[in-house]
Amino acid sequence: MRKLINSTYLTLDGVIENPMWTGPYFDEEAMAFAGEQTEAADAMLMGRVTYDGMSVAWPAQNESDPTTGAAYFNNVKKYVASTTLTDPTWNNTEVLKGDLVEAVTQLKAQDGKGIIQYGYGSVTAQLVRAGLVDEVRFWIHPVLVGGDSLTSPLKDVKASFDLIDTRVMKSGVIIASYRPKTAE
Repeated sequence: MRKLINSTYLTLDGVIENPMWTGPYFDEEAMAFAGEQTEAADAMLMGRVTYDGMSVAWPAQNESDPTTGAAYFNNVKKYVASTTLTDPTWNNTEVLKGDLVEAVTQLKAQDGKGIIQYGYGSVTAQLVRAGLVDEVRFWIHPVLVGGDSLTSPLKDVKASFDLIDTRVMKSGVIIASYRPKTAE
């Protein structure tokens, strides 16, 4: 069974939106870890908001420059959870139809590498609630920016996690990886 890994950049005050503040922290060490994540995933899952941002940003990047990651993002199989997107224009994108939990359960049952998901919003909240997220990786950046926090879409989600790994980068970024606790 494939694993669904969520990787989310956030600030010390829990902001995840428009992560332009990550730029100074995305050094060689962060690029190496990001490369490990994409190497382990042959599919990407996202909600409509993430799709709207990424589908504009990534095609504009130089695919021949291996440091951008554009070749991966523009060519990997992408799944979008949306009730309003009908004709995705970004290469290799499919809109999940019907019940999200059923669709992701079917994706996870397929053969292949992992499924990577970026950002943490209502789609992730539904999948955490359904027990379908295998790991979350929070890239905690040493900045405060104000704005909507990570907890906004999680008001009614209750879940406990076990810490499975931490990486402290020279830049000050901490990547904390968690696995959902199993019911005992």
